[in-house]
Amino acid sequence: MPEPQTATAVLEPVRSGGEPIVNDCTIHVATVNGSGSQSSNNVLMRSIFQMGVPVSGKNMFPSNIAGLPTWFTIRANKDGWIGRKKEVDILVCMNPQTGREDVAALPPGAICIYDAPLSLKSVRNDVIFFEIPFAKLATALSDDSRLRKLLTNMIYVGVIAELMGIERDEILAAINKQFKGKKKAIDPNVAAIDKGIEFARANLPKQNLWRIERMNATAGKIVVDGNAAAAIGAMFGGVTVVTWYPITPSSSLCESLIEYLRHHRVDKDGKATFAVAQAEDELAAVGMVLGAGWAGARSMTATAGPGISLMAEFIGLGYFAELPGVVWDIQRVGPSTGLPTRTAQGDINQVAYLSHGDTQHIVLIPSSVSECFDFAIEALDLAEEFQTPVFVLSDLDLGMNNWMSDPFKYPEKPIRRGKVLTKARLEELKGDWGRYRDIDGDGIPWRTLPGTDHPMASYFTRGSGHDANARYSERPQDYKTLVDRLAKKIETAKLFVPKPVVDSRDGARIGFIAFGTTDYAIEESRHQLRSEHGIETSYLRLRALPLTAELKSFVAAHDRVYVVEQNRDGQMGDIIKLEVGADQQKIRKILHYTGLPCDARTITDAVLQMEATTEHPEPLLLIRADAHAGDAPAAGIPGTASPRVED
Repeated sequence: MPEPQTATAVLEPVRSGGEPIVNDCTIHVATVNGSGSQSSNNVLMRSIFQMGVPVSGKNMFPSNIAGLPTWFTIRANKDGWIGRKKEVDILVCMNPQTGREDVAALPPGAICIYDAPLSLKSVRNDVIFFEIPFAKLATALSDDSRLRKLLTNMIYVGVIAELMGIERDEILAAINKQFKGKKKAIDPNVAAIDKGIEFARANLPKQNLWRIERMNATAGKIVVDGNAAAAIGAMFGGVTVVTWYPITPSSSLCESLIEYLRHHRVDKDGKATFAVAQAEDELAAVGMVLGAGWAGARSMTATAGPGISLMAEFIGLGYFAELPGVVWDIQRVGPSTGLPTRTAQGDINQVAYLSHGDTQHIVLIPSSVSECFDFAIEALDLAEEFQTPVFVLSDLDLGMNNWMSDPFKYPEKPIRRGKVLTKARLEELKGDWGRYRDIDGDGIPWRTLPGTDHPMASYFTRGSGHDANARYSERPQDYKTLVDRLAKKIETAKLFVPKPVVDSRDGARIGFIAFGTTDYAIEESRHQLRSEHGIETSYLRLRALPLTAELKSFVAAHDRVYVVEQNRDGQMGDIIKLEVGADQQKIRKILHYTGLPCDARTITDAVLQMEATTEHPEPLLLIRADAHAGDAPAAGIPGTASPRVED
């Protein structure tokens, strides 16, 4: 292997002849879990955001104990492409466990900033290395060994700031926000930032590859994670009962909601106007949700795939007895324990049909933090309107990572409680009503709430066979009538659930269908196909189940439709094929299921490969974006291998 070039030798031609790439880079920080790097990474990301550059941050961390590898990826892009990008431009390498693998996975020409004891220069001769004596620099800042470890992280923020042109004042503002104005925490961190800036300025050659320059694309925007956005929405949606059992990656949703409720939902005497209960398991949690919904409260829980599995029995009761409640599923990789801290879209079939027998559920699918806010409100309304459990299908990438957004809009519409009979209405009916009667033809019966002051307000809530008046029944016709009415309720829901977002382009023969966080990769891939290959595409983003009429029209209007999703089996693609009937031969699948968020280049490559097979006698190919030899899964950095094609 040739001798590695020094940083100065590699950078000199770039300074003299090349133009820097401005506001378009990916920074990948490799550390160990429990090292305190999260604060420094958030400061770095927010500093770029405050300079007006669109940005996102993705944290990939281990699911068990401190000391194991963790990575934080910041993507800054002037055009607003903030989904995951495969290629890493700048690596900060602080972890001896993964250092060589992290460097090996870099594309040629990337920059590696590394801790001096790792001695990584010999690993590659086509990567620019900056060696930093972090321990020595931190020793000059504090005698406290624990504090020195924490300050080391801020030192690399200072180094990056100097190398890339990130303004010091913005870093200081980000530190102040991160540590909530606490001077005791702020001062040593500012000193660490300055130490990194000072060292880089005095000892490192000026790099002119990637730069951050001030622009104005983030004015008025916020940075928030999807779980916090969902919690705020649930509070504004009028939730009064929250029951939960902790599970990654949903725990922060309920934890955030508890804090918001404690701050905003107390009466003038300081008494809580809400109830929160941590149950003994997920089955108990959803049972409490449905009990509270039966009693007239707006209730919800949050969980992940394993919790959904445990909830099946009570969800069936809620569907059959017609009890309202909301369940947030922040998806992670399965089956079983799977990969608890990796993202996926593998719970679609589970939430759509959870429970034994014939069941079908309303499912909302947000793709952004703003939709997490909006759908938290909408789900509570739909649960009461349709008197049924409603699922909201998020994922780890959306729920736990940082996203840029416009501020959320204050709700202007009143809460929708659905068909509730009051004492006055019962007087008008002279008590002649049936809990499970469909008098409006929409499949939705009327209900009363416990405590309604009328002798005919009571009824039996039944999870076993019953007739329209809630009387126990095993008569075949009563059962058939009941389940047919429940199916009609789902048909009615098609008119009320959030419609898909459709972007149809004139002349486009190719269509995309996707949902959730795959949206970010799809939009960037469409740009790549258009600008690099002259291929125009249309796009339908699903936002709910059951599927609505717009889907069939979209598929009918295109020659080929690519359904892109983050699971192995193409679960949504199969649901779509059943829905579109004769047009199902148009459906093709692009499947990404490495546990990492889907990226645009994988989709673009898959479409180009598939389009080359349009004359193939079997059009229903699956393109699977697996990890390949070019990937580095142990180090958490994906390579650039082409997706595999399967007939």
